[in-house]
Amino acid sequence: MREFIKESGAEALFDPATLKVLVGAFDDAWKSLQTSGAPFAAENYTATARSVLARHIIEAAKSGERDRHRLSEGALLQLAKTKLRSGRRSGQ
Repeated sequence: MREFIKESGAEALFDPATLKVLVGAFDDAWKSLQTSGAPFAAENYTATARSVLARHIIEAAKSGERDRHRLSEGALLQLAKTKLRSGRRSGQ
């Protein structure tokens, strides 16, 4: 999560306590996804799924959300609405 925050340039926007909430929300969302057995947790979707989760959490935090549970659940909802591609073409 920290790499996504740095890449987005958002690190300077958040204090250390908020950064801790964002990392925790991301970890919660990713753990929930992995334990759910959802296809998005499969290895061929990992990078994209993690990116969707992180981007949602960062954007929600930029809008003022600081509740770890709402950040996590919102990210999972956003992921569920996303049509991910595995990077593999049909027939491969």
